[in-house]
Amino acid sequence: MSHGGDNDQRTNSKSSTTPPAPGTRPPGRPRSREADEAILSAALDLLIERGAGAAGIEQVARRAGVTRATVYRRFPTLTDLLVRAIEWEYRDLDPGSLDWPDVDAMITDWAGHLSSPRSRRLARRLYATVDDLPELLRAYHDAHGHHRGRAVRAALERARAAGRLPPGSDPEVLQQMLSGAALQHLAAHPDTTSAEEVRAYFTAVLRQAGYRPSAIPVPVVPVTPVVPVPRRSTGR
Repeated sequence: MSHGGDNDQRTNSKSSTTPPAPGTRPPGRPRSREADEAILSAALDLLIERGAGAAGIEQVARRAGVTRATVYRRFPTLTDLLVRAIEWEYRDLDPGSLDWPDVDAMITDWAGHLSSPRSRRLARRLYATVDDLPELLRAYHDAHGHHRGRAVRAALERARAAGRLPPGSDPEVLQQMLSGAALQHLAAHPDTTSAEEVRAYFTAVLRQAGYRPSAIPVPVVPVTPVVPVPRRSTGR
């Protein structure tokens, strides 16, 4: 996760936003937004629950309450569908929300995100596809990771300028260190880890690099993702 921790400090308002339309499609009967959202939501849920290898078109269609033909009309392959589902998951992210004023706020953001079991499972599923389905991880970085990476470096540079990091600190190296720490946390810590525990973890990691946190920590607000419950479609 190119952030070093991955809250995506955002509120999911999934069901009220039209998912991104595929690039081109032949003329025909109008698309059903209800079916689009049901398919994308089902694909994402199956990816999180079972992994990419078990998220077949048949399973997605059954979960979404549509026919296989409905899925194939929109997404020619399973890879196309899963890539679009990842893009859909992060469609409402405002890059401006990642403009953290300081490192303490950044760590608080991560703590809220990494205290969400669903967010943790999705991150692990994405990184597990790095060899067999790298398109998914690429879709994540394109939709979300690049913005976060730039924001992390900017926050670290501000901390160095404010004297909270040693003058010789390299923000890019520190970002990579934090990314590794985030993956370690996802692998070694339970999904029931609290936001306060996550924040203490990242603060301890940064202290090893000479970071001096502020005296008054920012309160952590754990993320509670709002997962859409799409109405069932009959294959429109």
